[in-house]
Amino acid sequence: MKKRDENDQLQMLEGAKLMGAGAATIASAGAAIGIGNVFSSLIHSVARNPSLAKQSFGYAIFGFALTEAIASFALMMAFLLILTIGSLYEWKRDASDRQ
Repeated sequence: MKKRDENDQLQMLEGAKLMGAGAATIASAGAAIGIGNVFSSLIHSVARNPSLAKQSFGYAIFGFALTEAIASFALMMAFLLILTIGSLYEWKRDASDRQ
């Protein structure tokens, strides 16, 4: 009976891990919206004042880089959730089996 409880715990942990990873990737949608806003603002600013196009483009690339970094961090968190949480639980279980 104890083995079945451990399997249920592992299945529940696996499901929670995947749901957490899915929730972490929602930030990618936010980053896509942010990038759209950055370049939309660039187009509007250049249309209003073409003489500041070079300076505005530099600011837009900086905003793009910061927004893309947020998406990269969210993807990194999703991978960390997928690759580490289950293995930590299994490592703890294996350590208790050895004793």
